[in-house]
Amino acid sequence: MPGESETILLVEDEETVRVLASRVLRGHGYTVIEAVNGLNALQIAREQSEQVIDLLLTDVVMPKMGGRILVEQLSSLYPNLKVLFISGYTERATVQNGSFELQAPLLQKPFSPATLANKVREILDS
Repeated sequence: MPGESETILLVEDEETVRVLASRVLRGHGYTVIEAVNGLNALQIAREQSEQVIDLLLTDVVMPKMGGRILVEQLSSLYPNLKVLFISGYTERATVQNGSFELQAPLLQKPFSPATLANKVREILDS
């Protein structure tokens, strides 16, 4: 399932997860822009506002700015932005603890490279 030159903004504070996810996505033909937290991602998006971002792949809980707030901030720059949350917490725990209300799919860590690639393709095609 090769990418079609789509651009993914990958926001993950855990370096190991970010590097692995980036490698997997690039291997599938996607252009990947990496950010270490929500504030960093917002800054990158504003600096590169002429570049289309097809998918935001973001951790839910991060220092400085979490995924839910990042989505709210980016929606004005990219009104049709597709989102995939990733989290080490289960979906139920995330919602019950009030971290965010699900407005996008959640991929639970740890995930396999194939699962990541398939879920990204599914969301981009939706």
